[in-house]
Amino acid sequence: MTGTATRPTGLTAAEAARLLAEHGPNRVGSAPRTPIRSRVAAQLRDPLVLVLLAAVVLTVVTGDHADAIVIGLVVVVNTAVGVAQEVRADTAVAALSTLSAPAARVLRDGGERELPSAELVPGDVLLLSEGDIVPADAAPVESTALLVDESMLTGESVPVEKDAAVPSARLAAGTVVVRGRAVAVVTATGQDSALGRIAASLHPRPRLTPLQQRLAGLGRVLALVTVVLCLVVFVLGLARGQALEAMAVTAISLAVAAVPESLPAVVTLALAIGARRMAARRAIVRRLPAVETLGSVTLLATDKTGTLTEGRMTLERLWGPGWEATVTGPGDRPEGELLVEPAAGRAAAVALLRTAALCNDASLRPPVAADGRWTLLGDPTEAALLVAAVKAGLDPAGLARHSPRVSEEPFDSLRKRMATVHRAGSGPLEICLKGAPEAVLDPAVLDASPELLASASQQAARLAARGYRVLAVASALRDAPGPTESGLRLLGLVGLADPPKPAAAATLAACRRAGITPVLITGDHPATARAIARRVGLLDHADRAAAVAAGGDRAAGAVPDLTAVRVFARTDPQQKLDIVRAWQARGAVTAMTGDGVNDGPALQQADIGVAMGRRGTEVARQAADLVLADDELATLVAAVEEGRRVYDNIRRFLLYALAGGVAEILVMLLGPLLGLALPLRAGQILWINLLTHGLTGVAVGAEPVSEQAMRRPPRSPREHVLAGGLWQGVLGLGAVVTAVSLATAVWARAAGAPWQSVLFLALLAAQLGVVLGLRERLVTSANPFLPLAVAGSAGLALAALYLPVLQDVLLTEPLALPEIGAAALAGVVGFTAARVGGRGRILPAGRSDRVGPPRGAGG
Repeated sequence: MTGTATRPTGLTAAEAARLLAEHGPNRVGSAPRTPIRSRVAAQLRDPLVLVLLAAVVLTVVTGDHADAIVIGLVVVVNTAVGVAQEVRADTAVAALSTLSAPAARVLRDGGERELPSAELVPGDVLLLSEGDIVPADAAPVESTALLVDESMLTGESVPVEKDAAVPSARLAAGTVVVRGRAVAVVTATGQDSALGRIAASLHPRPRLTPLQQRLAGLGRVLALVTVVLCLVVFVLGLARGQALEAMAVTAISLAVAAVPESLPAVVTLALAIGARRMAARRAIVRRLPAVETLGSVTLLATDKTGTLTEGRMTLERLWGPGWEATVTGPGDRPEGELLVEPAAGRAAAVALLRTAALCNDASLRPPVAADGRWTLLGDPTEAALLVAAVKAGLDPAGLARHSPRVSEEPFDSLRKRMATVHRAGSGPLEICLKGAPEAVLDPAVLDASPELLASASQQAARLAARGYRVLAVASALRDAPGPTESGLRLLGLVGLADPPKPAAAATLAACRRAGITPVLITGDHPATARAIARRVGLLDHADRAAAVAAGGDRAAGAVPDLTAVRVFARTDPQQKLDIVRAWQARGAVTAMTGDGVNDGPALQQADIGVAMGRRGTEVARQAADLVLADDELATLVAAVEEGRRVYDNIRRFLLYALAGGVAEILVMLLGPLLGLALPLRAGQILWINLLTHGLTGVAVGAEPVSEQAMRRPPRSPREHVLAGGLWQGVLGLGAVVTAVSLATAVWARAAGAPWQSVLFLALLAAQLGVVLGLRERLVTSANPFLPLAVAGSAGLALAALYLPVLQDVLLTEPLALPEIGAAALAGVVGFTAARVGGRGRILPAGRSDRVGPPRGAGG
């Protein structure tokens, strides 16, 4: 069961720095960065850009150098913006990868340290435990019941036992410790590791998110429709006697201007920047599609310890045959005392705490800084047992030296107990055991009378009903090795409290307001789970006992509908998976929090797996889509809000850009019917496109979140991006912009003014008015880029009328104040139309098939 060797003391900081410089960081081969020239080439291969390049050639051949210059400028600017957005998106994702990099526990300078796995070097001494991902190739020098999952390297699904006593035992980077503990010396890092040699040749291409795929399909449909309409414009122009070359360039320019070709880049940037904003709010996105999926979450399956509760256990109550005790003081430092009734039971209470301190993998370190804070390392429950032992006058470190551990049976989620074997000198073997009451208060484990077992079970239920986490403690002395989990003597029970976080109730209430159903899934006793659920408002005090289901109830078939339950207790990994699948079968989009190795399957099954960054195991973090760096559930709610903001802004951009494209096509189709022979020239169309879809369009993606974002139901992931009345809004706003632009041009023509330049300015002003009108809040400091971009676009529009060089290129004429006023009035009309009829269409309609409000959720 145990292999041992002389434990290494670890490297010094100076040795580690020298080896890091020699071997490089412990990273597998990452995909090479795409060079700028390749990004530019990819932009130029876009079908619409190829059409523009063809238009440049056509205009040069026909001698239309002014339009050739404008079209070339549009190609250059669009390509530059697209490349810049790709680089920014890649930078954002790379920064997130750094934030979510795994960590490792090592011995350095004679003490235990946690550091990024990238800083590991050959010779480092690793400390591995259940749930850790092995960060580098290593050779174990100590091992206890060590099982390692090597399926990601070998394809074998059965975990492999690793024993330090076997000279050939090796641990490979990327494998997972599924049981036990080990001390191992790093033998190879980075590219030299087994994982590095495989990864060096594998650089998977980034895939489009589902939203990007839907938008790409939408773009193809829009392109086809636009090309057909532009052909109509082309044919009608020829029928009116317009020049072939001029109409060809005009039709091509109109096709490019009417289709929001910058949409894919805007979406990619919006997702990446959204992920960075989440990181700023302590939610680290590990997979970009999670950004958009978060906006659709309808179910939040949360664990208890450290998520709804503080995660800082405090031992408050002890019980033993014939005595009870209270432990005073905080749970994070040994300040308090042990009060026993009757006083004659003190020796028994101290013996119980001694056994709990020996059967323990945590450590307690006295303060070394002026703040006087103690350091607790390890599982919070085990750390609380050590703190209570010190309060009772015991020295855990001295106990470990006097009675060293010679073997152990580690805790696992199926057995629900842990046993250790100790020997003091030549004395007898001492067996120490602790675990869940139902796993310990068993005649197969304890040598106790039925009356004592019944009394202990009743007391455990009473403590659990008061919200305590209850453990049973037992021990035995043996002259020779034998079974470690039978024939033991019951020492008593301990009751540990983990109070809810102050913000837990408000966070769950915010979830319900946002249409998200919260469900508690915990391994604790049903009574403990019920008590916490009531304190955080997940259940109210009128709920029947059936509102809480235990894992055994599910196994016995007593819970036919898992979606009817709001609190699950004593769940195992398979049951967690079943709960997630049941909700998904009902159509829910699930988010699940977890921190243990046993949470990995359910985290992967959930639509959004959420791992705890501080106390979570590396397996949980790697299986998750989202890592909460501060372990706060409120951070997940903030991430959901950010996901909804990203989706809303994509819809806002679509409404604005497509309405402008519709208006430009309608102007070119209807203008000749009103006596405007060639409403706009190719260069003017492209200049409008440049100013509306360029920086102004990108700035839309930075709009702040709607005040209603978390007060509406989640959208269905099957909902089309133009659903919820958005396409009607596109047509409506497009019609308004068309009408006001053409009306302004007809007025200018009747007044003898240069009507084409008036139409150019009015059409541009109306679109800029629309984008301002679509803002959720007109005056806000959250996104100053949009008004600045609009002001800059307006300035460049006026420059096109008054700068001689632009006048020659765009064939515009200067306007008098009345004509500029008329164009500005078109902008006001566009703003008003967007404010009155367009803004409300941005918010998705929400799910019509979402799950109902939680039953017994206290409102």
